[in-house]
Amino acid sequence: MDVRLRVVALAAILALFLVVLDLVRRRKLLERYALLWLFSALALIGLAAWGGLLSGVATAIGVVAPANALFVVAIGFILVLLLHFSIAVSRLTDQAKILAQRLALLEQRQRRLEDEGEEEEADRDYVSDRVSD
Repeated sequence: MDVRLRVVALAAILALFLVVLDLVRRRKLLERYALLWLFSALALIGLAAWGGLLSGVATAIGVVAPANALFVVAIGFILVLLLHFSIAVSRLTDQAKILAQRLALLEQRQRRLEDEGEEEEADRDYVSDRVSD
């Protein structure tokens, strides 16, 4: 791989690594998700820095240019991350639906108890009015 391309790839991957660390530091990204990004960035840094490994990966996957192999591996990591996040979003959607249903049941129960309390209070007022007469 050309030296200029290697430097650009390393700079871009290092920038990604630093952005992920900054997002974790500012509590914008959870640690469990950051680990996936950091692992991906470290693997890409290893491939970009170690030319022999990248050439071996390029040969193994049938790509002529090692630089293209780096992009293929990066796209593979992106697909794995997308799948992971799709699973997480699906789980959160199910949890949100269950929480909304539970909230609706609690609100219904609260309204029913409030209505029963108002009826009992009205009955007490009626009885006290009759007794005082």
